[in-house]
Amino acid sequence: MTAGRVFKIKNLSDVDATLLEPASCAAHGLDRIAPKMGSSVLMFGAGPTGLMLTQMLRLNGGCHVVVAAPEGLKMNLAKSLEAADEYVELSRKDPGPQFEKLKSENPHGFDIVVEATGSVKILEDSINYVRRGGKLVVYGVYGNKDRVSWPPVKICEFSQKGLKQLLVANQSVLPLVGDEITIIGSFSETYKFPATIDYLDSGKVKVKGIVNKTFKLEQWKECIEAMKNKSAIVSCGHVATGDNPPTKSTRFRSTIADYIG
Repeated sequence: MTAGRVFKIKNLSDVDATLLEPASCAAHGLDRIAPKMGSSVLMFGAGPTGLMLTQMLRLNGGCHVVVAAPEGLKMNLAKSLEAADEYVELSRKDPGPQFEKLKSENPHGFDIVVEATGSVKILEDSINYVRRGGKLVVYGVYGNKDRVSWPPVKICEFSQKGLKQLLVANQSVLPLVGDEITIIGSFSETYKFPATIDYLDSGKVKVKGIVNKTFKLEQWKECIEAMKNKSAIVSCGHVATGDNPPTKSTRFRSTIADYIG
């Protein structure tokens, strides 16, 4: 490893420093979104990278940020981090009323909607929360076989001439007006470590509590089980020799458990 790939950390704890990689993914997402000053933002999901992206959006143009996620551990974390301006707790049994209320209270939609749950159903419906000319960010992790269906009118813009031609050809398109919604994909980090370290190390993006469990290497089964039963948000494993405490160089984030969670 060259010296150019080593970054100095001043204030982050060893455990919180393990979040630099997923935080870098959020920083890349911010670049992809390129929010304008005064944007309204809706974040579906309260997972680790989503909450870090939410905070970055608040710091870079997001004047009103709403997090909508199931009630419980992650939503409580979102509130403790003060990640958003408003929180919509979704019932795990019947979230329908909360979704309808969210739409009714925001009839024109949001400038930016981020789908960070990985749910194809929510992704497909997310476009209905985006205002005309807004952006839908596909940020969750989905399967290769997953598919969504959106009406082309949501993402195209009809000129006046083109619309008149359509009206002549087919009267049924009369109510349709192009929304010109931009769909953006964002997944991995791309050369964002230096900027991400500045955000986390300075405390501008809060991460305390995201890693809420730590395990020794030989406790990997307990680590995975904690992610499965959702008692852990992100777990951190460490390697130690004898009775010596783990050091920064021997810490690692439990990637397998992250994917299961």
